[in-house]
Amino acid sequence: MDRFVVRPGDSLHGTVSAGGAKNSALKLMAACLLAEGRHVLAGVPRIVDVEIMAEVLEAIGAQVDRGPDGPHGGPGDLVIDTPATLVPEAPYELVEKMRASVVVLGPLLARTGRASVSLPGGDDFGNRPIDIHLHGLSTLGAVFETVHGNIEGSVPGGAEGRLVGQRVVFEYPSHTATDNVLMAAVLAKGTTVIENAAREPEVSDLADFLTHMGARIRGAGTSHIEVDGVDELHPSPQSHRVIPDRVVAATLLSAVAMAGGDIVIEDGRPDHMDMVLRKMGDLGVTVTQGPEGMRATSTDRLHSVDVATLPYPGVATDYKPFLVTMLSVADGVGIVTENLFAGRFRYVDELRRMGADIRTEGHHAVVRGVRRLSGAPVRAPDLRAGAALVLAGMMAEGETVVSDAQHIDRGYEDLAATLSSLGADVTRA
Repeated sequence: MDRFVVRPGDSLHGTVSAGGAKNSALKLMAACLLAEGRHVLAGVPRIVDVEIMAEVLEAIGAQVDRGPDGPHGGPGDLVIDTPATLVPEAPYELVEKMRASVVVLGPLLARTGRASVSLPGGDDFGNRPIDIHLHGLSTLGAVFETVHGNIEGSVPGGAEGRLVGQRVVFEYPSHTATDNVLMAAVLAKGTTVIENAAREPEVSDLADFLTHMGARIRGAGTSHIEVDGVDELHPSPQSHRVIPDRVVAATLLSAVAMAGGDIVIEDGRPDHMDMVLRKMGDLGVTVTQGPEGMRATSTDRLHSVDVATLPYPGVATDYKPFLVTMLSVADGVGIVTENLFAGRFRYVDELRRMGADIRTEGHHAVVRGVRRLSGAPVRAPDLRAGAALVLAGMMAEGETVVSDAQHIDRGYEDLAATLSSLGADVTRA
């Protein structure tokens, strides 16, 4: 069983990179289905989720390549060749591994007039229905039914038919639903208006890529997006660089908060992390932006704060495991409220095994900080919680072994090597 072995070490020092954003790269890959030809994405992270999405695209008929040095000279370049004819089916054995694969639904409906996608899997932290996706796409004219565990979608008129632009109002600003409807709308007939759209930087990144492909989009990054449909798209004339991963950056900030030290994240984007950086400052971490990148320093024991997760630009639910872990060794008592996913406190039992004083009730957790955790064998229940447990081991007496490391590989290129390069005692077994 793959696992991380973590021991307490010295404070962290050095310069690292967050790399390309997982939650952007996956949607950009799906967007390549919208136009025949060769697409080049730069800075795509080498993570398991990208590998899974590549397999999904290949099952649909695209060719995905990346050599050791990148086929176009860049170490992170990904080349996707999209054929004239696609197989509009995403197989169960791939979709059940990763929830984000549902974003092929919109591009397939827009390009081929039909799509068959298995109900998605992914991290296990509560019920996350895709009704909001289906509602948005249905508003544009798609018709859906569930057959043998698959979502079968079609557009009236089949391959010759087109979705029709409408006003889509989300009851919740879902990131992936916004991406799905946005990609469907770019080839729809007429104008689509998306109200209560997600505002994440990754949505803006997708919109920029689609615009370079010939789409007409206004308002991406706000809650009101307008899309004028076009008859066809073409590959972007130049490679598109994926924006930096703000969750990986937050992981590295949390690491220096736990262990102390002074690090620089050379591609960090503070403008993508306003609220979580404010919480980091309240905790006692100093974050500044300079010509070398985003610099974070931490020298004293952290101070407890209260945290509530909210849609962007609020504190993202992906940040919460790191904040809970930091609060577990902070001075005082912090209350954490989860407003997005009810099941996302499942890693708390693992932190308790390490001596954390955390009490949960419904959507809330009360975290009473202790001076130091105690090393123990723990299990990574999902991607971000697994990474947070690795950080917890850096502030624990003795040895911490984090098993089920494959969850962490879904979103981090080599977390052990990254942390070790800063001076942490973290190895992958």
